[in-house]
Amino acid sequence: MKILLSWSSGKDSAWALHALNETHPGAVAGLLTTVNEAVDRVAMHAVRRELLEAQAAAAGLPLLVVPIPHPCPNEIYEARMSTAVQAAVRDGFTHAAFGDLFLEDVRRYREERLAGSGLEPLFPIWGIPTGQLAGEMLNGGLRARLACVDTRVLDRSFAGREWDRALLRELPPGTDPCGEKGEFHTCVYAGPMFKEPINIEGGEVVERPPFAWRDLSCIHPASSV
Repeated sequence: MKILLSWSSGKDSAWALHALNETHPGAVAGLLTTVNEAVDRVAMHAVRRELLEAQAAAAGLPLLVVPIPHPCPNEIYEARMSTAVQAAVRDGFTHAAFGDLFLEDVRRYREERLAGSGLEPLFPIWGIPTGQLAGEMLNGGLRARLACVDTRVLDRSFAGREWDRALLRELPPGTDPCGEKGEFHTCVYAGPMFKEPINIEGGEVVERPPFAWRDLSCIHPASSV
């Protein structure tokens, strides 16, 4: 069993990695991420590549980056993902894992696209009630900040905030605590899936309605002289 994990830079894919490490130690052998090639940032989350690469290093896993244009027509997205899947199969991967939680249409799409590809889909944290899952993540030491918010649901001031119990208490009624309906996206900087935490800081907020992003970056330790 050799697993390629779809990696968004957020908490759900990070917790999926932790779950797989618990049930299939050593089986996850790579992270797959789509990156907006125009700005060299994780698609939708807008996390800088240097931070993405720091996450992969902290997880001790190689990173496979799939560049996509912005905007990205579906046919281009599917063509580039198909190429990535074929390369993974040639490299001996047998499964593709995802951090999806409960959206049936998203899961069905992934299963349909992987049918006959040589990669069997896995959904290691599927179906766990998201309130329960959020508690498990926080109790387990996962730490993340909101990289992106949908301002139709959350005020722009939520962008860059720590995803913690205080934030969960402040979410508007009907907001999923894990943001599974697209209310927000996160960037993980610490947790049991990492060998060590990543030091990050928040920069400016960029707003392109209906979304707002906090520019997160790595804090590099000062070099000794």
